[in-house]
Amino acid sequence: MIKDFFKQNNYEFIEDAPLVNHNTYHIKSKAEFLVFPKNIEEVIAILKFLKENNIEYIFLGNGSNVILANNYYDKVFIKLDKLNHINIDNNIVTAEAGVSLIKLALDTALKNLSGLEFACAIPGLVGASVAMNAGAYNASISDVLISAKVLNDKLEIETFTNKDLEYEYRDSFLKKHKEYICLEATFKLENKDCEEILNLMSSRQERRLDTQPLSYPSAGSVFRNPPNLYAGELIEKCNLKQTNINGAEVSEKHANFIINKDGASGNDIIKLIELVKKEVKNKYGVDLILEQEIIK
Repeated sequence: MIKDFFKQNNYEFIEDAPLVNHNTYHIKSKAEFLVFPKNIEEVIAILKFLKENNIEYIFLGNGSNVILANNYYDKVFIKLDKLNHINIDNNIVTAEAGVSLIKLALDTALKNLSGLEFACAIPGLVGASVAMNAGAYNASISDVLISAKVLNDKLEIETFTNKDLEYEYRDSFLKKHKEYICLEATFKLENKDCEEILNLMSSRQERRLDTQPLSYPSAGSVFRNPPNLYAGELIEKCNLKQTNINGAEVSEKHANFIINKDGASGNDIIKLIELVKKEVKNKYGVDLILEQEIIK
């Protein structure tokens, strides 16, 4: 039924789709269907069909902040990669959900626009980044976002202001309400010399190379930093670096990174996360909060 619907409407899709290249941990998992809508109209039509037929679905961004817990998903995975238009009007920038955050940071820098330097090394897409309030270097999406075009649970398009999105550290209304989907975001940036912006981005890239385990698959920081503390420091003080469960390993380079060193499954990564949480809680009484999202 799903396959016929996709074919009849000429949607781009893959059946029994390998997800190994659609998540940055490179977890070997599969989905019954992976579909790539070309525009907002197709997103709405696909969701209408899935909802009417009680078919489970999951939106997957760049897979850069997720852990695929299952080997196989009897669900439809929807990717918004093809919604990738960017519009720059003076210092107001609008980007669709499928735009790479790294590309957006570079494109705006080349237009002498400052505000997204923090995103120069975040491998997510705009939609998911808006939902999770992605950030780095003490800056976040919420600092520059004016509004977001959102598809609500009734498949109606709404505009959410920054205030409507109820932003918190790595959290938002959209993250708490998965039935609401970010389709597009509008940012207000500041004019600044291009060379100055690029120099800052370059120095941050160098710092990232020096401090993060980029030679192995990972999904960035595993835990949020507790107030006035650093998750990586707590984990390191528990002597957990290089702790390994079936190929999932706490990075020697940065303790708040788990790397897929040798064919780890999503469950191996989850077991290692639980072990780390338990050890930090036992030694320091701190409940580490997972920054990554487990998809079941």
